[in-house]
Amino acid sequence: MTVSTESWVIQQRQIFRFRRHFMRDILFDKLVRTVFWDVKIEGLENIPPEGPAILMINHVTAADPVAVLGATRPRFVVPMSKIENFWNPFSSILVRSWGAYPVRRGTVDREALRIAEKLLEAGELTLIAPEGTRHPALGRPRHGLTYIAVRTNAIVVPTAIYNLETWLKDLVIPWRRTEVHVHYGRPFRLKKGGRKRIPRAELHRMTDEMMYQLAALLPERNRGEYADLSRATTDYLEFVNL
Repeated sequence: MTVSTESWVIQQRQIFRFRRHFMRDILFDKLVRTVFWDVKIEGLENIPPEGPAILMINHVTAADPVAVLGATRPRFVVPMSKIENFWNPFSSILVRSWGAYPVRRGTVDREALRIAEKLLEAGELTLIAPEGTRHPALGRPRHGLTYIAVRTNAIVVPTAIYNLETWLKDLVIPWRRTEVHVHYGRPFRLKKGGRKRIPRAELHRMTDEMMYQLAALLPERNRGEYADLSRATTDYLEFVNL
């Protein structure tokens, strides 16, 4: 980033709205959904109409965030995207045009965490994949999303994407559109008892409880580490009625 975090947050709200309308309402709706994907969307009513919120997604393919950015209505999502996408000539055009912000994987990227916090303080809707990298089924997550949700008191919306694994294969003869599912689950906040610092053991439990909410929206083949839904608890989740 060539500007401060605070300046960038302000600029992206002013500059990127037109670009996002074009990319979502024209490129995604008229091209991607017409030619490549048959997108099935469930649970849009679970997206808060305003205020700070986080879409917590599973991450199987590189196209997952595209499906969520295109499906989410009426609000726009400001996504966290791996920094390598800002270096690739093709993906760089997309992430920079939309106004995504970079994250360095494999380390605690404090700059990315600060940007996420600033966006949420400004009342934005952001997207974070808690696993950090792609997995065919849910793996053990990092705790960055939990940390941000605790600090900002943002609403978390578990958001499942599935069936995208085959979309490139579906482009060969006979050509067919891939049936892609985007499912927004029941929103919640984390219970923190008025505390700003949460012991690590409790952060682990919070994270696991959130991951089970996400797993419940996925087919069994994609649940991975969280396949046994009977182990799900909600001690640290406060569900929100919108």
